[in-house]
Formats: sequence, structure tokens, C-alpha cells
Amino acid sequence: MSDFTWLPANQATVEDVEAVFATGGAHKCRCQALKVPGWIWRDTTQEQRDAALLEQTACGTGGPTSGLIGYVDGEPAGWVAVEQRASYPRLWSRKQAWMRMDPEMEGVWSVTCFVVRKGWRQAGLTYELAAATVEYGRQVGAVVLEGYPIEPPPGRSVIWDEASVGLVQVFLEAGYEVVASPTLRRRVVRRRPSDPPDPPTSSG
Repeated sequence: MSDFTWLPANQATVEDVEAVFATGGAHKCRCQALKVPGWIWRDTTQEQRDAALLEQTACGTGGPTSGLIGYVDGEPAGWVAVEQRASYPRLWSRKQAWMRMDPEMEGVWSVTCFVVRKGWRQAGLTYELAAATVEYGRQVGAVVLEGYPIEPPPGRSVIWDEASVGLVQVFLEAGYEVVASPTLRRRVVRRRPSDPPDPPTSSG
């Protein structure tokens, strides 16, 4: 990885956000799948999703914001959505038990989506973005960070858009731990940002 930096999206520019979301499934979804109370493709228009993303990122303001923009050598290259869990109404409206774990737990921030711009994929950028959520969690005072990645069966691969929630290994590398395995592929992972990283394992 070349020089990687990141900013909360409200400290980035609208142009940077648009560059990351310019193509692929992210261009259509605009990170709204868990934000809208209804079915995203049935109950919202593209114009509504476009406007919602810009409102939520709050570029050029004091925030709050809805995610982080990652830069490679100064170029906007990726996005990770990280926000208070209460900001995702569909986490509570779905029937799956993994979306309703510990509803009384306070201070939970959810890491729900990764986007990597074409030209920077397959370069480990999601690992950098996941690590950035930990530092950001410390900055905003999150008590717990929670993600909902998938872990495909051995020998099975996933397409990029399917992996937008993150892969388990990406979170593990950032110090998250698996706390539940509610389905064959779905995992719930958590990390307390205040906890120091584990020391490296001795090879000797």
C-alpha cells in the first residue's frame, strides 16, 4: 500500500465522496441499504439516495458524519461507513437475530459497509479502512465497534459488491473478535476501541 490517510467524511469534500461512489453498486445504493426503513429499491428513488448520502456525510461542516474517506497518495480511494448503531433503522427492523444483539448495550457504533474505488481494489485497502475505524472510534468515544461481515465457506469466493459488508479476516486484522455466528456465512464482530492491540506473537 502506498501512502494511506483517512478523514471523517465531513472533513472531506463532496467531490471526494462522489469520486469514491462513482461506479458499481455503491453508485446506486449510496450506502442507504440500512438507513432507509423500507425496501431500498422499492421505496426510494436514486435522487433521494443521492441526496441522503450528501446530507449524511455533511461535507464541509462540523458533523456528525456517516463514514470515513480513505486516500492513497492523496487520491480519494475508499469509504467505510461507521456511525452510531441507532442511525441504522434497518438493523432493528429486520427479523434476523444477529441484527438485534444486545439492544440495550450503549455506545455501540456500527461498521456496515466498505467501498473501494476501481483502480485501488485488490490492494488491501479494506484492511486499512477497518483499522481506521478503530482510531476513529477512539476519537468519537465509541464504547464498542460492531461489524456484520461474511465468511464464505472454504474454497468459495465472493463478488466485490457481496463483500461490501466486509470479510471476517479484514476485521480480525484490525483487532475485532467474532462474538456470534448466526448463519452459515454471517458473523458479528466487535472491538472496544479503547483496548490496545494484541502484542505480536513470538515466533521463537
